[in-house]
Amino acid sequence: MRLARRLRQMRDESLGLNPNQLSAMAVLLNSGDQLMGELAAQERVQPPSMTRIVNSLEAGGYVVRRPDPRDHRQCLVALTDSGRQVLLANRRRRDEWLAVRIAALDPAEREVLRRAVGVLHKVNQG
Repeated sequence: MRLARRLRQMRDESLGLNPNQLSAMAVLLNSGDQLMGELAAQERVQPPSMTRIVNSLEAGGYVVRRPDPRDHRQCLVALTDSGRQVLLANRRRRDEWLAVRIAALDPAEREVLRRAVGVLHKVNQG
């Protein structure tokens, strides 16, 4: 939990984006354009909460809404180039921070981490 918290703190706070906004943007980056309800379900929030998140991201130029080609009553939320750049910059910052700390470990400690990745993946899938 502490490591996850520390990694979340690596974001560029000057942008004024909160963790919920960044998380929604990450879903769009990783999964592609989403209907508002799909995005809310993936983020495990109620649709009105996701509407507020998307409204603020749209106002900042990080996402856009487009009519769903299958059902024009709904809209798809898509990440903009600006949103993509923000997320990738945050990832680079976290990756660099983590790489420095892992490089400082001795080989046996790095091997323990390498082996733990598979176990943590199983835990996360459950």
